[in-house]
Amino acid sequence: MPDLLLELFSEEIPARMQRKAAEDLRRLVTDALVERGFLYEGAKGFSGPRRIALHVAGLPAKGQDVREERKGPRVGAPEKAIEGFLKAAGLGSIDQATIESDPKKGDFYVAHIERPGRPTPDVLAEILPDILRRFPWPKAMRWGAASVEPGAFAWVRPLRAIVCTFGPETEEPEIVRFTVGDIESGDVTYGHRFHAPDPIRVRRLDDWAAKLGAAKVEVDADKRKDVIAHDARDLAFARGLALVEDEGLLEEVAGLVEWPVVMLGSFEERFLEIPPEAIRATIRANQKCFVLRDRETGRLANAFVLVANIEATDGGAAIVAGNERVVRARLSDARFFFETDKAVPLEARLPKLETIVFHEKLGTVAERVGRIAALAEALAPVVGADPALAGRAARLSKADLVTEMVGEFPELQGLMGRTYASLQGEDAAVAAALEEHYKPLGPSDRVPTAPVSVAVALADKLDLLAGFWAIDEKPTGSRDPFGLRRAALGVVRLVLENRLRLALARVLPPLDAPIRADLLAFFADRLKVHLREEGLRHDLIDAVFALPGQDDLLMIVERVKALDAFLKTDDGANLLAGYRRAANILRIEEKKDGVSYDAAPDASLVASRGEPAEKALLAALESAEAEAASAVAAEDFAGAMRALSRLRAPVDAFFDEVTVNADDPALRANRLRLLASLRRATLAVADFSQIQG
Repeated sequence: MPDLLLELFSEEIPARMQRKAAEDLRRLVTDALVERGFLYEGAKGFSGPRRIALHVAGLPAKGQDVREERKGPRVGAPEKAIEGFLKAAGLGSIDQATIESDPKKGDFYVAHIERPGRPTPDVLAEILPDILRRFPWPKAMRWGAASVEPGAFAWVRPLRAIVCTFGPETEEPEIVRFTVGDIESGDVTYGHRFHAPDPIRVRRLDDWAAKLGAAKVEVDADKRKDVIAHDARDLAFARGLALVEDEGLLEEVAGLVEWPVVMLGSFEERFLEIPPEAIRATIRANQKCFVLRDRETGRLANAFVLVANIEATDGGAAIVAGNERVVRARLSDARFFFETDKAVPLEARLPKLETIVFHEKLGTVAERVGRIAALAEALAPVVGADPALAGRAARLSKADLVTEMVGEFPELQGLMGRTYASLQGEDAAVAAALEEHYKPLGPSDRVPTAPVSVAVALADKLDLLAGFWAIDEKPTGSRDPFGLRRAALGVVRLVLENRLRLALARVLPPLDAPIRADLLAFFADRLKVHLREEGLRHDLIDAVFALPGQDDLLMIVERVKALDAFLKTDDGANLLAGYRRAANILRIEEKKDGVSYDAAPDASLVASRGEPAEKALLAALESAEAEAASAVAAEDFAGAMRALSRLRAPVDAFFDEVTVNADDPALRANRLRLLASLRRATLAVADFSQIQG
């Protein structure tokens, strides 16, 4: 079957946009084809510095033939009705229609319409220009004389050529002809900007990839990444070193070069006095180079890996020398920043925080630091930290924001704070907290365990959340500019992974009751996200959170796990079924009667007139409710579930042997109160009405 090759050749595309652009192209084109009935066998996108491309395999040569029967007006209908029918059906005269009879409606016209499937190139020529005109680049530009015209074509960078061919492997493919802007599609592309700038005529995927490969362009981004990674590791190994792996940088560099040529550079050992993270940030940010480490000690080496986009005639000597000059200059700057920063104690930098506005409604960074310090001191006894050390760490936690090093490399905040605090003789726990209080930064990031770090990390995140909730700046949809979802998930992980007993409602900064309740609900949502990844059901979290006063995250999780385990047993599943039957009966009868049956049942009435199964259920409920409540008080949630499990048999027997809606009003009301007791007993562990499935 025929294949489609589409390549969009342009000036340099930002590396961060390339992968998504290739995926967007694949999705938009294949969706448009499928929508029109053109199924395919497979599709793959390609991306690089100067092109995005798409190959769609196994397309039909044309669309399916369409046979349609269209019912028309009755024979003898007005002329206008006949004309409308002919126009809609595409018929030249009524003689082209057939007449069919209906016993009830009489004779009427029918048009049998046959439309041959459209050739696939015609359909492609129709859909591709529209896709390219509305392509979802984060930013696009116009160029040339046409750029001043309304609705001018825009692309991420000036578009220079379009390749679009279609055909089977056994035949010469045809060019799918269309135009966007002033670019006409064809079968001509271009190779490496320096090595092979001349036009290259291509036919289909294998031909395109081979000819561009010969023209020093590797079209597959993953293959470019493999070349860079393997060559970098080999060069490092030959020097007795190891590559410091950096997936983000590897992805970026693969998007900067069409033909990766990996080389090794070096710098003076004296620069190794700079903190290793600062060396890495300097070389990574400014030169897009990889750092190396000693295989034996793990320490950074005075060498780096660079990736060129050209095979130089001198073997790359000039390129390496140029990069070494820039790296040397940048490291000299970093060393100057480091030496300058060391001369000023962190505490002496605190007044500068008073000049930085954190948020117009939440005050300065200094004011925020004051709130974090007070909260960290209050949290310290709960997490087992020294309040004085927690307060000290919190007061210094943002001081490195006004250092020269962090000003140049914002990604080093926290780490430089720890470095400077250690050099200035701060307690080791305080120094560690300056770095670790930002953690965890994501679901895979490490969670601090040192008590002082935990206290400051919790205080930092709780203050952030309470502050933005107080001014009604909450996340909406996909927007979360202040990282509040990440902060809440950080609190969840800090509490759970350190097994902290922390009542959130009591440790949050002062908030109005509705705001506090809304923030606690937000924590519940984040807890659901976290536990869902562990395989726990979100409805069980709802069932526990529905109970009053549930703000101890660790105990909530313990309850959820016990409930999950219980419901997986036969006793748990059957008790849930019995609960639902009781709840349904109560809902119907309470609505009909306009009263609540939550009052305790009359034990004397059960004893004197009740059925044996009714008496057994009352006794089981009294015992189970007391035992479950005692177990919950002792935080033995599994024990509470065991107590409730003993209700299964008497509940089953009650529904089998007792008529709830008895003719005697007193018996009926008492039996409904007995069912309400079952509903109340389960509330010892969870609100069963929230459980789904």
